[in-house]
Amino acid sequence: MFDCIIVGAGPAGSTAAYHLAKHGRSVLVLEKASWPRNKPCGGGVSPAIAQWLDFDLTPAISMKANKISYTWKMADAVQVQVDSPMWMVQRDVFDDFLIKQAQKVGAQLRDSTEVKGIEFKNSIWEVKTNSEPVCGRYLIAADGAGGPMTKWLGLKEPKLCLSASLETRSIKGDSLNFDFGTIKKGFIWSFPKADGYSLSIAAMRGDKPKDLKKILADYATKCGADVSVSNVREHALCLWDGDRQLHSQNALIVGEAASLVDPLTGEGIRPAIFSGFKAAGAIDRALSGAGDALEQYTQAIAEEWGTDMVWASRLARAFYQFTGSAYRVGVKSPSATQLMSKILCGELRYADIANRALKKLMPF
Repeated sequence: MFDCIIVGAGPAGSTAAYHLAKHGRSVLVLEKASWPRNKPCGGGVSPAIAQWLDFDLTPAISMKANKISYTWKMADAVQVQVDSPMWMVQRDVFDDFLIKQAQKVGAQLRDSTEVKGIEFKNSIWEVKTNSEPVCGRYLIAADGAGGPMTKWLGLKEPKLCLSASLETRSIKGDSLNFDFGTIKKGFIWSFPKADGYSLSIAAMRGDKPKDLKKILADYATKCGADVSVSNVREHALCLWDGDRQLHSQNALIVGEAASLVDPLTGEGIRPAIFSGFKAAGAIDRALSGAGDALEQYTQAIAEEWGTDMVWASRLARAFYQFTGSAYRVGVKSPSATQLMSKILCGELRYADIANRALKKLMPF
């Protein structure tokens, strides 16, 4: 029997596994996919994650980018050089690197292992899989957007928005590109990697356009990429939509399973790693006898992440309702880009800028 079973080997699950194993806890990570696996994702990572991981992340970073380009319907372009560069990663490489750090300190990984059901009895979690069942004292659900664990734990299921991604090696560059207006109430972004670009699209305010894959393929073609609709992979995003309970009986949910994706920018890797770090600490304390440790995890996420996401949600409502006006008065301003880069890099919070940004949109 394990001290903790973690379902999902993405950034949240791997981070939790690393910290628990480092504290001497027995940890098993179950991953549905064959490992390493690729994941549809732009691959932009905030350097702020380094505060929750005490090992060198350099081998997992494809490149660092400090140039950002914006367009409105692929025109009216503006480019800004920012002081705080973003890290660009290939998700198969990055995720594999993280889980390997966890394995080095004692965590076990079983890939190609799909969880079929869970049952809590006699203070133990029994996890049924496509092979043999496994048992653990605690459980972490890190199975991402659309995974079944949140429902099985009796917790509030996340609201999903539609996204799609593709990768291409036929274009190269060193600029992060954002296009607004091409898709209603959303945006397209393309992030550079050492060997090409990752392109993504998302409808951020609940719309689910049927032609999402075609819009992204057309955008990529206009950028010079040789792609077709068949290259595009659709997937869900679980945007933060308010605080929720993130703990159940001897169990926690983390990352996208907990809807910790930024509702304005779609950033998900930073909050995933943050939640994995916090979850590991909570379960370590629970294993040591702290009766309220899991409840404190929910409170910590609400206070340290959710409080600022209230401001992000207010900005998102205004921005995606009046995107054209927001582009003219906000996005095209170099100072606005510098502020957003500092937020993404953990140097500022939305609360520091939200009132000023909302006042700019008030006339519209």
